[in-house]
Amino acid sequence: MRLLQVSIPTGEREAVVQTLEAEGIDFFLTDETSGRKYTAIATFPLPPNAVQPVIDKLHDAGLSDDAHTVIIDAETDTSRQFQQLSKRYDAENGGDRIARDEILTQAREMSPRLQTFVFMTVVSAVVATAGLLLDSPAVVVGSMVIAPLVGPALGAGVGTVLHERDLFHRGVKLQLLGVGTAIASSTLFALLVRHLFLFPPNTDIVAIQQISGRLTPDFLSLIVALGAGAAGIVSLAAGVSVALVGVMIAAALIPPAAAVGVGIAWGEPMVALGASVLVLVNVLSINLSAIATLQYMGYQPRSWFKLERSRKETVRRVGVLVLALAVLSVFLGGVTYSTYQGAQFEQQADTTVVQVLNQSQFQQAEQLDMEVQYRRALPMGKATYAGNLPFRKPSRVTVTVGRPEGKRYPNLSNRLQNSIERQTGREVAVQVRYVEIDETPA
Repeated sequence: MRLLQVSIPTGEREAVVQTLEAEGIDFFLTDETSGRKYTAIATFPLPPNAVQPVIDKLHDAGLSDDAHTVIIDAETDTSRQFQQLSKRYDAENGGDRIARDEILTQAREMSPRLQTFVFMTVVSAVVATAGLLLDSPAVVVGSMVIAPLVGPALGAGVGTVLHERDLFHRGVKLQLLGVGTAIASSTLFALLVRHLFLFPPNTDIVAIQQISGRLTPDFLSLIVALGAGAAGIVSLAAGVSVALVGVMIAAALIPPAAAVGVGIAWGEPMVALGASVLVLVNVLSINLSAIATLQYMGYQPRSWFKLERSRKETVRRVGVLVLALAVLSVFLGGVTYSTYQGAQFEQQADTTVVQVLNQSQFQQAEQLDMEVQYRRALPMGKATYAGNLPFRKPSRVTVTVGRPEGKRYPNLSNRLQNSIERQTGREVAVQVRYVEIDETPA
């Protein structure tokens, strides 16, 4: 519930009274005796989704912009008239939706001061980098909680739709500063960790699960970022806490930015490239979904002049975001197709291994495990095999086979290699590892 206090300039009292009475709003008038240009103060309770329509009707009836409107978050009103008012506006305007001025105020307050913003970004990036290298999901989640990126991301969308240029420019600048600061901080920290021997020097960072999970952005990554932006705006517009949604937005930005820094520090261009594309896709998608959700919810500037300018700016900015995402979608599509090919190869190879082991000359042989190693499609980086890098190619298939003691299968490796290459159309090396199994009846 909201409690509004409207200071009424001289000569506008009758217009305000008539409008509130016509809306069925229970209000109280207090005479203004300060000797200024105001004649009275009107105080009345409203449901959150009624604030903006009532303010617009007051201005349409003649309330000038000189009037002060104070919106206070109140607990409850037990009167029957207020309950009827709530039901009416719920039927007309749907669920909870705060006023235009409220969402502007919240969007401005969500972005901290510059020094605080930079400090919190540096800390979150360093913690995320440590979490990635430690392969610790708990530490990575902790870095998301302290990241201050939700405010600028949502503020840019609010500034676009409501034509508040200062809010838009501040949101864009802080997003660029935040991502740049996160990458620089994680790079510097990862360099210190590597060269001060705080981490095993021969470790393949691509094999670390928390890092490899951020290296292959596909179209599902796009959906996650779009959902984060939309959820953030809905939470903001509903007047509820966006803290949890802020963690989701930070999850889309901070860990990938930290992965970029690790890739740079370890001299792995493909790691830095894959994570950089994920960061870009997430930033663009969050901003696009924030703008689209605000438009869908019907937010717009009050003045006609701002409305026309806002529509033009919104169309232009949405076009830029869509174009950028379309360009990046080429990379996303390539990664998605490469992932599909890898999964298809593994399935075909596994089926082929089963078929070969079922042949009579390999009786009593039992497949225990199959592992596929991949080589980078692009000759970048030092490692020979790519655990989860984009655009990878299968290079070696390792099959673990159980056999009875003393049993030998000298031609199994060649048979498997020929069959897999014939079935999949890919040239791969095949290695067979034997494990003796006990077939003695229990």
